[in-house]
Amino acid sequence: MLFDVSIAFFLLGVVARLLRADIQFPAALYQSLTLFLMIAIGLKGGVALAEHASLQLIGQSAAVILFGFTLPLLAFPILKNIGQLSRIDAASIAAHYGSVSVGTYAVAVGVLESQNIAYEAYIPLFVVLLEMPAIAIGIALAKKSNGGVASGSVDKRKLTHEILCNQGVVVMVGGLIIGYLAADNISTITPLFFDLFHGVLALFLLEMGMVAASRFDDIKRSGSFMLAFGVGMPLIGGLLGCVLGLSIGLSIGGASLLAVLGASASYIAVPAAMRVALPDANHSLSISASLGITFPFNVLVGIPTYFLFAQWLSG
Repeated sequence: MLFDVSIAFFLLGVVARLLRADIQFPAALYQSLTLFLMIAIGLKGGVALAEHASLQLIGQSAAVILFGFTLPLLAFPILKNIGQLSRIDAASIAAHYGSVSVGTYAVAVGVLESQNIAYEAYIPLFVVLLEMPAIAIGIALAKKSNGGVASGSVDKRKLTHEILCNQGVVVMVGGLIIGYLAADNISTITPLFFDLFHGVLALFLLEMGMVAASRFDDIKRSGSFMLAFGVGMPLIGGLLGCVLGLSIGLSIGGASLLAVLGASASYIAVPAAMRVALPDANHSLSISASLGITFPFNVLVGIPTYFLFAQWLSG
């Protein structure tokens, strides 16, 4: 797979931060770029749902939800028993790695489209479905500890709101519904949300490169285990995602995207939910691992690797 031009902007962001170049994105612009990508992904998925909705999709969705419950259960014992982290920290990080990164998914879509590799365009539905199971499992694992979270210490109403009404879920589900209902008239907004997708992705990755580089000092302090976990867990999740994607009938491109979802780590929805549910967890460690290790690994190495996994497994 050839080097994608969008990824060059990620590297530019890393280099700019390491050189201490005075490049600053206004917070509102970064938020706008994130929302744009979420809306565009949701709209594309909604249009595809209108064309390909079937009973097979129900079975695929059920398998993906089960996948979402499985990933944090795999990550937790590695973090607790090998990494020797506390139960609450292991549970929090496991939730991050059981959920998904919309940014990583957007990069993968950009790479596949730039190489004209076909994929099932309704996969944004799976992005939404994978947001929530990992959060539930992370909280359940933390509460099994005697020193964990007391049942009365969590504002359940606030937590439910964070899980079901975070910006990723609301915007992407909204985009899916709009795309589904307005599939025949989507051409009126295609120039903005579809034609400009790759340009907006490039700007997003420029900022993410700078953010990732800013976490390098935190990574050094976190030790060799978190570095190994931040690279090894995505490979495990990516391989399992490939196997699942091909087994439920996805194309090589679709299986690659499901692998990316299995390999990515949340840095938007899950951190917000964990701060509410597990206030005593080391949230800096979680975000440093997901943003400083796993996101760069997936962008630079993981995405083409998962595509090779899919090709290899498909024969």
